[in-house]
Amino acid sequence: MADQRREDDEQHPPGFGRLGTKVLELAENVVYAGIALFLVVTALVLLVLAGKTTWALVTDLSETPVLELLDVLLLVFIVVELLFAVRTTVEKRELIAEPFLLVGIIASIKEIVVLSVEAAGTVGTAGFADRIVEIGVLGVLVLLLGITSLLLRRKEREPDEGENAPADPETRDRS
Repeated sequence: MADQRREDDEQHPPGFGRLGTKVLELAENVVYAGIALFLVVTALVLLVLAGKTTWALVTDLSETPVLELLDVLLLVFIVVELLFAVRTTVEKRELIAEPFLLVGIIASIKEIVVLSVEAAGTVGTAGFADRIVEIGVLGVLVLLLGITSLLLRRKEREPDEGENAPADPETRDRS
């Protein structure tokens, strides 16, 4: 009986009944559903914009519509990754860092692409050096975010530490 009471205490904070917890959980789900709805609408609007930009390529074969299309498509990737992050958060009931790292990587790559095209038009000016520095900083950011994502994946593959962790085979053989 004491074990059951302890489990209830861990699931529901003191002074906060089951009804309060259920209300907060419902409110959280409504907020997440709203965020997901706005992200879906944003992705659809961006896809329509990408279609419009693609149609503009028929009449204008310059680099401007191509760059705009790439920019919009990378924004779609960002929105879809954010939608995935919301879905994962709702399913697992915990905040997962990796989708946000991927959003950071995609956003940084998007800026690198835009800055590279802009830098090509400013060769020989003071603005060129600034853009090159920005591209370098963004490149380092992409590298760091990628390493962080790799380390997170490696950490997820490791067995859990603590009482419920599986015994180490070397330790088990020595006993």
